[in-house]
Amino acid sequence: MVERYAREEMKKLWDTNAKYSAWLEVEKALVRGWNKLGLIPDSDCEKICKNAKFDIERIDAIEAVTKHDLIAFTTSVAESLGEESRWVHYGITSSDCIDTAVALQMRDSLKIILKDIAQVREAIKTRAYEHKETLMVGRSHGIHGEPITFGLVLAIWYDELGRHLKALESTLDVIAVGQLSGAMGNLAHTPMELEELVCAELGLKAAPASNQVIQRDRYARLMSDLALLASSCEKIAVEIRHLQRTEVYEAEEFFDVGQKGSSAMPHKRNPVLSENITGLCRMIRSYAIPAMENVALWHERDISHSSVERFILPDGFITTDFMLHRLKGLLEKLVVYPKNMLKNLNLTGGLVFSQRILLELPKKGVSREDAYKIVQRNAMKVWQDLQQGKAAVNAEGESLYLQYLLADSELIGLIGESAVRECFEFNYYTKNVEAIFRRVFG
Repeated sequence: MVERYAREEMKKLWDTNAKYSAWLEVEKALVRGWNKLGLIPDSDCEKICKNAKFDIERIDAIEAVTKHDLIAFTTSVAESLGEESRWVHYGITSSDCIDTAVALQMRDSLKIILKDIAQVREAIKTRAYEHKETLMVGRSHGIHGEPITFGLVLAIWYDELGRHLKALESTLDVIAVGQLSGAMGNLAHTPMELEELVCAELGLKAAPASNQVIQRDRYARLMSDLALLASSCEKIAVEIRHLQRTEVYEAEEFFDVGQKGSSAMPHKRNPVLSENITGLCRMIRSYAIPAMENVALWHERDISHSSVERFILPDGFITTDFMLHRLKGLLEKLVVYPKNMLKNLNLTGGLVFSQRILLELPKKGVSREDAYKIVQRNAMKVWQDLQQGKAAVNAEGESLYLQYLLADSELIGLIGESAVRECFEFNYYTKNVEAIFRRVFG
């Protein structure tokens, strides 16, 4: 864990005390389960649940000798009790305790992530409605395409994150699973009703079948879902980085009073937050592959997964939580420049309207191939003029492309001047924005 990228609420779920607290919660639930089934006397159950505790320094000291963290833990707990300590960890194996406890940590952590995603989506929704009609140019291959609105860009982000939200809600059910099935998962030493009783008390489901561990496809699904979420968040961050480029400058991260962008160049206002988000998303994605590799363990289990999970589970959750919180703040305070969006939209002298012209010609009986030639030959003239520094719009407010189209006698003969001028109206491209918003936001 890197402290710089850790928020307190999530960090507390994965520190050493949280780990052992989860282990103790499972062990106490086990004792209460055995008590309900008549094995452990009421007095012993009460003493254990009231007095059992652990000491981290003592655990470390014991583990230095035993080289086994769970044994060190149960020994420390036993030292806080009397004869009743014989019932602690009764009938189960290390992974029964550890994997069930990790399920508690993953469940609580994922609930925070789900809340984070919902908050990011709410920030996107607010900005989407704010810029529902804010015209900008759509781009493909980095090249101007056709007019869109910034609200549509945001609506796509909202919709995409909604899919990740649903996927992770489903995954919450997949990972909230415990086991108390014994060393080989055969439930020989622990009755099935005990496993179901204890898991239910902990707010988990009992795994239908397990060997010595909870199957790691569950963990791999979780980390894969977080990786996919990170990919979409990086997509948002990269778009903001592009929009903040000096040559584009359609939006930028909020630049606070006293903030500095460069140690050498005082004028700099850099997209540091979205660049940071991009880097964090790369790290989150990197945890998916080792999680998948953990699925294939030897026979009923080995511990090759253990060291991996000490990295990927805490860091995966902590980093994702921080990244989402940062993204939320970035979106809420994002500074948008509609005038620059409109300026860039007009930068190519009306070329963004070429398809509209193209689609009018087949209505007059012109083949698509011939229509394309008419529209493209005029477009290429505009590119040449722009390369030579000619103004994209003349003194009368007519774009270069419109000027060339109006001077094309073949085109005018086919569809007429008024039809050509009508093709240069922006509202044609925004007419369905409201309907799209109803589909996305309800």
